[in-house]
Amino acid sequence: MSIALTDEQRALAAAAAGFVERAAPTARTRESFDALAAGERPGHWPDLVAQGLHAVHLGEDVGGQGGDLTDLAVVLEQAGRLLLPGPFVPTVLAGAVAGLAPVSDRRTALLTDLAAGATAALVPAGAGLRAARADDGWVLSGRTDPLAGLLAAEVLVVGAAGPQGPVWLRLAAAAASPVREQGVDLTRDLGRLQLDGLAVGDGADLGAIDPDAAEATVLALLAAEAAGVMRWCVEAAVEHVATREQFGRPVGSFQAVKHKAARLFVATELAAAAAWDAVRSLGQDPDQRGIAVAAAAVTAIAGAADAALEAVTLFGGIGYTWEHDAHLYWRRALGTAAATGPADRWTSACGEAGLRARRTAELDLPVRIDQDDPTFRAGVAAALDEALAQPEPDRRHAALVGAGLVSAHWPAPWGRGASAEQQVVIVQEYARRGLTPPTTVIGEWAVPTILAHGTDAQKRRFAEPTLLGEVVWCQLFSEPGAGSDLASLATRAAKVDGGWRLTGQKVWTSGAHEADWGICLARSDPQAPKHKGLSYFLVDMRSPGVDVRPLRQATGAAHFSEVFLDDVFVPDDLLVGEPGQGWRLATTTLANERVTISSSLGAGRTDAVRDLLAKAPPGPGRDAGVRAFGRLQARSTAISALTLRETLRRMTGQQPGVGSSVAKVASAELSRAAATAMVALGGPEAAARTGPGDPADVVLSVPAQLLGGGTVEIQLNVVAERILRLPRG
Repeated sequence: MSIALTDEQRALAAAAAGFVERAAPTARTRESFDALAAGERPGHWPDLVAQGLHAVHLGEDVGGQGGDLTDLAVVLEQAGRLLLPGPFVPTVLAGAVAGLAPVSDRRTALLTDLAAGATAALVPAGAGLRAARADDGWVLSGRTDPLAGLLAAEVLVVGAAGPQGPVWLRLAAAAASPVREQGVDLTRDLGRLQLDGLAVGDGADLGAIDPDAAEATVLALLAAEAAGVMRWCVEAAVEHVATREQFGRPVGSFQAVKHKAARLFVATELAAAAAWDAVRSLGQDPDQRGIAVAAAAVTAIAGAADAALEAVTLFGGIGYTWEHDAHLYWRRALGTAAATGPADRWTSACGEAGLRARRTAELDLPVRIDQDDPTFRAGVAAALDEALAQPEPDRRHAALVGAGLVSAHWPAPWGRGASAEQQVVIVQEYARRGLTPPTTVIGEWAVPTILAHGTDAQKRRFAEPTLLGEVVWCQLFSEPGAGSDLASLATRAAKVDGGWRLTGQKVWTSGAHEADWGICLARSDPQAPKHKGLSYFLVDMRSPGVDVRPLRQATGAAHFSEVFLDDVFVPDDLLVGEPGQGWRLATTTLANERVTISSSLGAGRTDAVRDLLAKAPPGPGRDAGVRAFGRLQARSTAISALTLRETLRRMTGQQPGVGSSVAKVASAELSRAAATAMVALGGPEAAARTGPGDPADVVLSVPAQLLGGGTVEIQLNVVAERILRLPRG
């Protein structure tokens, strides 16, 4: 899933990709390494300017396309994916920062020149230049860091350290005489300024630009380009391992290779989400922007260098040859990562920002929902207020059920049949009242299957009592010999007069000791293929022959149970669907389960680490803790952005994306990393048990997070085989 979400953005991405493929294929770029390193303008530049790709983010009043920075991020992702060479990225970064200057004739003139096709480069504040005041302007001195695009630039947007903060100036590149450096990235030039008293008139002063906003803008946009680099890495590597054969089989059929490719895909999806989130944060308050931008720097910019190296290893020896393109992408990722500073800086920044604030996932709803149905929000608000006015919790909950606000996406009369947009409105109205929408826990997985496939009598019997909390569910799927390979289950369902007799053993059943009813998958036709011989039953957990034996976990608690079914009678009217349809029905249940788990795994883990870190005294231990927390915060932010993008996809009528599978893997690993960080921060105190939620309890509960809803390894297989289409082993 690329950064582009809307139809317009996808069209823009396609146009940008098509242009680069035609005008700047990698084979042509290879022929131009020397010219590019010298700062020569590539032959495709006039056509790129004519198409307006360099000015999608500039206003129409200066000759631009009238888009915003998200549009530019869409183009930058394609520039990274297809390795667009030359001054494009340095030019648009300079223009984006110049756009932060106060409105003035000087700003307008600069942006107009850029929209007309002038090449540019940015000299960031803090890059090494100093500005001293002179009678009629400024005097620049200093030696800069190596900067991309200086040699190809006609115009420089310069940030220099002044007596009262950064001074931002427009400077003719020729007047600064950039010095050529040999860059690791072979597709664009690298230079350095060495100035000793260069006089610049007042007419070049662009006015005050917030240096933090400028740096955030650059990082967010470079993260978008880095996400594109990662996209090429996963696409090219998967194509290679799907066709490259060893031992008579495609190497992509080997599980180790599959998992490597799947992890690369997960990292790429998180990078795109983080980059998108960073760009959308640029208009938000500094704390929100700080978390999102630092998370993108960690996830996408630093992540791209790692991803490119992973791609090289997936290609094998051929990927390490000069003739293969993999090292060109690796070089670009390394150059960008070096220019933006060490990853530890951004993990620390993300950690410190995360200690000050929590990244919010507030969603800007399309205006049309309130326009098309102006009474919907008001009706939800009134129903919530009426429910809250009830004096007793049970009556309050019943009022929410009656208003269809417990599981609003369920069809009427149990819910409101709420669309994705309407569900967001409902969640927002809950949040405005400081409330969390109630949940029926496993009922969230069980009842939708009944509503989709059950009889009217089953729907009436179970839907409303579940919403009211009168019926608690468990899931009788896994068995000692059938966990991830659920279709191999052995519990038998024998047909008898008036119903079925179930015999077998289930295990790892959450909450079975408290459940009233269980959804049970059993083998009703032992002669049929394993996926086709299953049926889906509703089992009264108080029936004769049901024996629930709680399993005590390493934490000391007993959240799971093994359940023995000894000739348990289930009436015909408690079979859901037809005999043999169990696998199809189970996939509905499992889809709801994994969406729920992927949205909750790791939830609260970063908060627990934050709470521990808040108590840590200053010093090296705290600094290391902040970096560890920053890594967690970066991943958590990317996962939240991924989930938010999935919501937006649904709201715009698109099919569900790959987000739930990616989030399941990423969230499980986040949970594991957070538990490790808690123990490290706890130090010797972590050896003492103080109660639920202490560091030891968190660590000891990690296996439940890693295994629930399907192991990480199984999810990696799902990603590899169903999303990346790698061959089965």
